[in-house]
Amino acid sequence: MIQQWCNMKFYEDDRIQSLHDIFPIKEGQINISIARNTNNVVAWHKHEIQKDYWCCIKGSFKVGIVDNGKVYWKYLSDKDFQALSIFPGQYHGYRALEPNSIMLYYLDQKYDKNDEFKKPPGYFGEIWESENK
Repeated sequence: MIQQWCNMKFYEDDRIQSLHDIFPIKEGQINISIARNTNNVVAWHKHEIQKDYWCCIKGSFKVGIVDNGKVYWKYLSDKDFQALSIFPGQYHGYRALEPNSIMLYYLDQKYDKNDEFKKPPGYFGEIWESENK
């Protein structure tokens, strides 16, 4: 059998660096995002068709999910591994709480820019800063 190489898609902006569609799976795609600093909020967006599954594999994140117009906060961390399901129709976003935090996420559909709807951070009256403890 001849080995095949995957053609990952690299994405970068002032908030994150990402590798998209890192394994050649037929259904959905697996992505990794690296948040180099804690200053940026990657929010808000939703999908009407796509379902997301998120897991922090390094560092920690404050994740916001909007359900019926109310923001709910979840914290993902490499000290308490868990996967978070984000359903179609729910606005969601995150902010890294540690530099160089890494998020692994699975999309149950191949990414479709026509299924992404955005709102700016602060749209729901939320506060992204986290209290120091």
